[in-house]
Amino acid sequence: MQPPHFWHRPPGLWSTLLAPLGALYAAGTARRLAKGTLLRLSVPVICVGNINAGGTGKTPTVIALAQRLQDMGHTPHIVSRGYGGSVTAAVQVDERSHRAANVGDEPMLLAAFAPTWVSPDRAEGAQLAVQNGADVIILDDGFQNPGLHKDLSMVVVDAARGFGNGKVLPAGPLREPVATGLARADLLLCIGPKKAQSHFTEAWGQPSCPHLKGRLAPLQTGMDWQGSRVLAFAGIGHPQKFFATVQELGAEIVKSEALEDHQPLSQALMARLENEAKLLDAQLVTTEKDATRLPDDFRAKVLAVPVRLEIEDWSALDKALSKLF
Repeated sequence: MQPPHFWHRPPGLWSTLLAPLGALYAAGTARRLAKGTLLRLSVPVICVGNINAGGTGKTPTVIALAQRLQDMGHTPHIVSRGYGGSVTAAVQVDERSHRAANVGDEPMLLAAFAPTWVSPDRAEGAQLAVQNGADVIILDDGFQNPGLHKDLSMVVVDAARGFGNGKVLPAGPLREPVATGLARADLLLCIGPKKAQSHFTEAWGQPSCPHLKGRLAPLQTGMDWQGSRVLAFAGIGHPQKFFATVQELGAEIVKSEALEDHQPLSQALMARLENEAKLLDAQLVTTEKDATRLPDDFRAKVLAVPVRLEIEDWSALDKALSKLF
């Protein structure tokens, strides 16, 4: 379901009424972290997580980090819980035999960039990754998971949305209070255009940890989008960001369809979208992550628009990485 509008507005009636439940949620998170038995691995563990519930840009951050580590000569493996997948035991993602329904859409995408493991128990998945040659683990999400010692934790936040109304679930979009989360973070990565970055700083100030700034930019594939009529659909945390990216490429969005995050792309849904696109004389387009959930017979009919994270200044991250090896 889409998040309530009041999550991203100044605190009002609903957030005030739900604040006691938010306090209970925050206390539960704190207790879980305090009681956790942390497994320390023989290789560094880098956590890419968030304080917000929902999409903030973790997946492109994990991809960028994996590529950075590979360029440094390392062999990163990615460990994910595999949200939306059906597997119940730790498994390495195989792009040839697995589907998003098995391992989740994000791991299917991540596996194209580095060996990726899906495990309900992140510690077990990380141990298997080490046994299979990883010299560094990238933990996709898991900032609030107590099972594994993190040598470096990066919190990712969307610059435009920030930390919403600053309240904890269900009163707001947060898994824990901002100050509590940032106190455990080694780096904060804020993703968005310059205007949104400025707004974030005005609203939330400078964090105590190093503050990186980045933006998601469409990957140049040689496709000329200028003037193309498209029906754009996306089932990600913030679909409007994807629609804005498509427009930046020069395409004309004749219709946009914002789906639920990780929503299954059923035959019935895709048939409807295909018929609407034909009536509008438009090309179906979606995100890379959504494309992993497409039914096989629609993979050739839908164009994916890949985006990559561009970080304004890598120096703080490079410095942090250099201390791990």
